[in-house]
Amino acid sequence: MGRLTTHVLDTALGRPASGLALSLWLREDGGDTFRKLSDAVTNDDGRVDGPILSEADFRPGIYELRFEAGDYLRRTVAALPEPLFLDVIPLRFGISDPDAHYHVPLLLSPYGYSTYRGS
Repeated sequence: MGRLTTHVLDTALGRPASGLALSLWLREDGGDTFRKLSDAVTNDDGRVDGPILSEADFRPGIYELRFEAGDYLRRTVAALPEPLFLDVIPLRFGISDPDAHYHVPLLLSPYGYSTYRGS
């Protein structure tokens, strides 16, 4: 069965990003409208407890994970200038195989981020 997972690592501090809020959105009808599917918060390992999307809800489409990086960075990094360089980080990606595992990690620092399709 297909599933979607994530993992957030704080590359500036060299540890998992614990307590980072995120939400999953689905693009509807091929347009610019997105519908929120779920909210989650990362655990002490920087992961969400369980898949963000799985089984009956897992289907091909365009999705967006929105990571609330600004709130996390304000809690963990002293003396960042306002407004923050990074606030909400939207990662838009496609799911084409309903039987695959899609892992979307986020490597985060106050001034940059990267992502890739993990395993």
